[in-house]
Amino acid sequence: MRGLAFAFVASMVVVSPAVAEDRQVKEGPVPSWVTQSDLMPAPEKASGAAVFRRQDILVHLDAQGQQQYVGYRLKLLQPGALDAGNISISWNPAAGSPIVHSIKVFRADQAIDVMKSTSFEILRREDQLEAAKLDGMLTAVLRVPDLRVGDELEVSYTVRVSDPTLGNDDAGLLLLGPSPLPGRYRLKVSWDDGRKPNLKLTPDLAAATRSSDHAVEVTYDNPPILTPPKDAPSRYQWQRMIEYSSFSEWAGVSRRIAPLFAKAAALPPRSPLQQEASRIAAANPTAFERASAALKLVQQDIRYIYVGLDRGNLTPATADETWQRRYGDCKAKTALLLALLNTMGIEAQPVLVNNGGADDGLDQHLPSPRLFDHVLVRARIDGTWYWLDGTMPSVVAPGKEPTLPYRWFLPLDESGSALQPLAWHPEDRPDEINLMDIDARSGFDQNASVVSTTIVRGIDGLKQQVQFSTVTADQLFNAFRQNLVGGNWQAIDDVKWHYDEKAQASVLTITGKMKLDWEDDGSGARSLALPGGGFSPPERRGRPSDQDQDAPYSIKPSYNCYVTTVHLPSTTRSRQWASKPSYDTHIFGRNFYRVFGLKDGAIRMIRGSRTERNEIDAATAKADNNRIAAFDNSMGYIFYDPAGQSNPIATNTNVPAVNDIDWTRDDVPCVAASSRAVVAK
Repeated sequence: MRGLAFAFVASMVVVSPAVAEDRQVKEGPVPSWVTQSDLMPAPEKASGAAVFRRQDILVHLDAQGQQQYVGYRLKLLQPGALDAGNISISWNPAAGSPIVHSIKVFRADQAIDVMKSTSFEILRREDQLEAAKLDGMLTAVLRVPDLRVGDELEVSYTVRVSDPTLGNDDAGLLLLGPSPLPGRYRLKVSWDDGRKPNLKLTPDLAAATRSSDHAVEVTYDNPPILTPPKDAPSRYQWQRMIEYSSFSEWAGVSRRIAPLFAKAAALPPRSPLQQEASRIAAANPTAFERASAALKLVQQDIRYIYVGLDRGNLTPATADETWQRRYGDCKAKTALLLALLNTMGIEAQPVLVNNGGADDGLDQHLPSPRLFDHVLVRARIDGTWYWLDGTMPSVVAPGKEPTLPYRWFLPLDESGSALQPLAWHPEDRPDEINLMDIDARSGFDQNASVVSTTIVRGIDGLKQQVQFSTVTADQLFNAFRQNLVGGNWQAIDDVKWHYDEKAQASVLTITGKMKLDWEDDGSGARSLALPGGGFSPPERRGRPSDQDQDAPYSIKPSYNCYVTTVHLPSTTRSRQWASKPSYDTHIFGRNFYRVFGLKDGAIRMIRGSRTERNEIDAATAKADNNRIAAFDNSMGYIFYDPAGQSNPIATNTNVPAVNDIDWTRDDVPCVAASSRAVVAK
C-alpha cells in the first residue's frame, strides 16, 4: 500500500550479477495443472501489428497460495511489433522464483530456442534511503536477438504471486482488455481439492465461460472490441473479468489484516514512544489537540518511503522500528500514529481505502485486500470520527472528512468490520477561488492597480504548499514576475504566499499594475470583459448506439469561484454603467451562477460553478441536451455609456466585494443562496 508522496524521488536500478537462488529465473517444465490452448490457424490476411495464435493466462490455487501461468505465441506482422522481443518478468522473491518453460522463435520451418544463447538479466531496486520506494520486487529482462517481421514468438513461464503475509488467503482477478489484438485468448482459474475460491464473472463473459469441479475458464477467438459506456461512472469499466477470492465477506478481510496493525502498534514498556506520548499529552490539554500533535509528529518527522521488502507489502513495520529509522510508508506511519493515540487513550482504528479513485462500485465486487492501496487512521474524539493521514504534509490536521473523496472504506477490526460507504455531497467550500481587486479610478487609459488572490484547497492546494514552502520569498517573487510581466500585467510589485491551516487552503496574492483591455464602443462608450466572468457552454452528453444508453453519466466534482471588484474611473457615475445579465442555471448536475452589483463606486461580480450531483441519469442528460442552445455563455462584460444606461447595474444588490468578507471562510456566497441552503441541511 502506498500513501501520497508529493516529492519526486527517482529509484536507482542496477544490474545484479549474482543473486540468491530465490532471486534467479529458473528453467523448468510446464506445471501439471497447465493445459495449453491449441494454436489458432495463422491468418492469411490480418490487420494490425500482430496476432496472438494463442494467449493463455491461467491461475492455480493450492495450499501455498496462487501461481500464475503466462503462455503465448505471437505472430509479428509489422515492425512496430518487434518490441515484443523485449521480455520482462516481475516477481516478489519472498514468494519464490519464476520458472521459464520456453522462449522460442518460429521462422518458416525453423524453431530457434532463445534460451540456449540468451539469458535474463536481473534488475533490482537499490535499497537506498534516497529512494521513495523499496518494494523488493525483482524484474528479469531478456531481449530476443535477431527478431524479424513474420516470425512467431513463443513465451511461457510461471510465477508464484502469493502475498507472503496472506499465504493461501488471497484474491485476484483476470481480465480481457477492451481492445485486444486479434487472436485466441483464454483465461482460467483452477484449484486443488479444498481450495475452491468464491468466484464472480461479469455478465459479458457468460457465453464464453465453461465451468467444472476444479476450474472456470473463458475462451475467445478474435474477441470484439468492448468499450465501457462513454462518460459512465468508473464502475462501468469493470468488463470481461473473472474475480476470485478466498474471502466470503469483507469482514473476513478486516479480521485478517487487523492483527497485523495491532501487533505493529503495540509498544514495549520502555519504548521511547511512551515518553513521546507523555510529552504530547502534557503539552496539549484536549483530546483533539493531542491527536493533532501526534499526527503532525508522524507527518513531519517520519519521511515517506514505501517499504514492501520481504513481507512488507501488507505487513507494517513496528512503531518502534519506524520511530528509530525515521522513515516509513503509509502502513508504518499508521502503526506509529496508532501507537501514540492508544497510549494517550484516544480510540483509533486503521482504515483501508483506495487512493486511485477506483472504489466506485467497490461493494459490488468480491472481498479482496488487493483492491486497496492505502491505509490511514480514523479516531473518535469527543464522540466524532476524524480522519488522520500520516502521509499528508504536516499542514493537514485531523478532519471530519478525508482529504481525498473516497466512496468506500474498510475499518480494520479483529472482530471484523463490513465495508463502509462514504456518502457523496456537494462541496461546501470552493476548491479554488480567484479574487481580483482592480483599481481603475485613474481612468480608462491608465494602468490599473490590481491585487489578485488565489485560494486553492484540496490536493492541488497541498501541492502548492509543498512547492512554495521550499522557496524563498525572493525566488517566488522573481518566478512570478518572469512569467507574468509582458502580457496584461505591466509590473509585479509584490508576491506573498502562505498556507492557512485553519482554512486548509493555499493563499497566493500578487500585487501590481495591469493594462485593462477596454474596448472602444464609439461615442465615448467603453466595455470590459471581467476576468473569469463567463462560462463555456456544457458539452452535449451522448454515446454510440451500441453502448448502454441507459447508463448514467458521470459528473466530475468541482467547485470554483471568481470574484472581481472594479473601482470605476472617478469621472463616471453609477447610472452610466450596465452589465451582462446575472443568472442562476442548473444543468447537467451543475449550478452555474453569476451576479453583478454596484456599490460605493465599484462594480462587484461573483461567478461560481459547483457540481451538485456526481452523476445524472440518461433521461436527465437527454433533457439537458435540449437546453444547451439556451445556455448563456456570454463573457462577464461591463459597459460604460456617457449618455447613461437604460438598465443600469442595481445599486442595492447584496454582492460582497473582494475586501468585504473573508473569502477563506466556509460560507462564501459563490453559488446561489438556494444551493447553499441544500448543503447546509
